[in-house]
Amino acid sequence: MGQILSDTLSQIYENLGDEIENLSVQRVVVGLFFTGVKLSNGVCGVSYTPLKSFPQAVCCPSQAMVMPNSGNICGKNVKTLLKDLSSESPIKKTIAVAALNTLSQTCYERSASPYATKFRADPFEELAIKRDSFSVIVGALVPYIKFMMKNGLDFRILELDKSALKDDELKYFIPQEEAADAIRAADNLIITGVTLLNDTLEDILSLKKSGADAIVVGPTVSMSPKALFDRGVSCAGGIYTTRADELLDVIAQAGSGYHFFGKFAEKFVMKRESQHSKI
Repeated sequence: MGQILSDTLSQIYENLGDEIENLSVQRVVVGLFFTGVKLSNGVCGVSYTPLKSFPQAVCCPSQAMVMPNSGNICGKNVKTLLKDLSSESPIKKTIAVAALNTLSQTCYERSASPYATKFRADPFEELAIKRDSFSVIVGALVPYIKFMMKNGLDFRILELDKSALKDDELKYFIPQEEAADAIRAADNLIITGVTLLNDTLEDILSLKKSGADAIVVGPTVSMSPKALFDRGVSCAGGIYTTRADELLDVIAQAGSGYHFFGKFAEKFVMKRESQHSKI
């Protein structure tokens, strides 16, 4: 388990105390694009589903090995899922992160976050990108890539799967062997929350230069942000679920954010400042 996830889990255990012993898993949905977990308290959390991390699941025996407990998860205590935060299985870890995000929202609903919180907002809007600055986008974050291209800003893209980029975006792509130098030079880092799943986020943040702005974004990062802020992240953006079952139904039907934002979940942004406003 990465240290960011470990620190976040410790904080959640501290905040919830014995309450976590009474929280059981009610629903688990692994969709094409997102994975969701609903607990017995009615709260739901979400994570990105990294489908391309499952190439070994090509026939029934190998598929069964990827997720051996299918059909036997609901009703168990949530801590059963949290054990998989350190799993080598991408799908188990994805479900565990969704459960972690469910508990993070539970903590928020018990006592509002000490951080400045804005709903129906995007962390990218919190970046004041200067014309002469250099930015690195980690992940194929299409809206941000389009914005940078449209405005003629200086940026590069780090993405493990080059095929995720369109032809006109490839000129901004940089290979992994150049990644460290690009991150060290960046004035702005825009990072996908999927880096939590592949354990690359901590390395990326360790290379951030002093004074650079870093945001982490996406449903996967819908978690208590202290561990991120402690490592230099200035703003984190995730989703806050408002109608759990409807959201899970959409995910089960191969739905994406376009299908549930504003209906069953809201985007939110947390900053390091100590003021907050609830939904």
